[in-house]
Amino acid sequence: MPAIGEKAPGFSLLDSTGRTVNLKDFRGKKIVLYFYPKDQTPGCTKEACSFNDRIAEFRKHGAVVLGVSADGVESHAKFAERYGLRFPLLSDPDKKVIKAYGVWKKKSLYGKEFMGIERTTFVIDEDGLIQAVFPKVRVEGHSEVVLDALKNPRKAS
Repeated sequence: MPAIGEKAPGFSLLDSTGRTVNLKDFRGKKIVLYFYPKDQTPGCTKEACSFNDRIAEFRKHGAVVLGVSADGVESHAKFAERYGLRFPLLSDPDKKVIKAYGVWKKKSLYGKEFMGIERTTFVIDEDGLIQAVFPKVRVEGHSEVVLDALKNPRKAS
């Protein structure tokens, strides 16, 4: 997992409209890059809607929000449309970016182990450096914590 102060791994992924989105496209802006397990699931929906509800505040602080999961473009399109999401959802079906950011982890549920995305958020500064990392995110109140990190960079994890 990239650490605070390190260069964010570059990427080129398709969004829910089929458009290619590159990390370098956002040079000069702050980026809230959050990784989530699955479209249309309770926790992921709550997290996406929370970021969406505060999108104006993120933009006011010069940040773009990008969500990433292994779901396909069509799944992202349905998810974004259903909840009126106003930020890109990026598709990483090969998990190259998910692995580059170190969020593909062994998880367990009801005693069974499996590989999956550990809900994690990165704040990337205008120069492409990791400013904050939020691993093992608890959805409740998370968007507020990320906003606070944007407003007060020294307080970030």
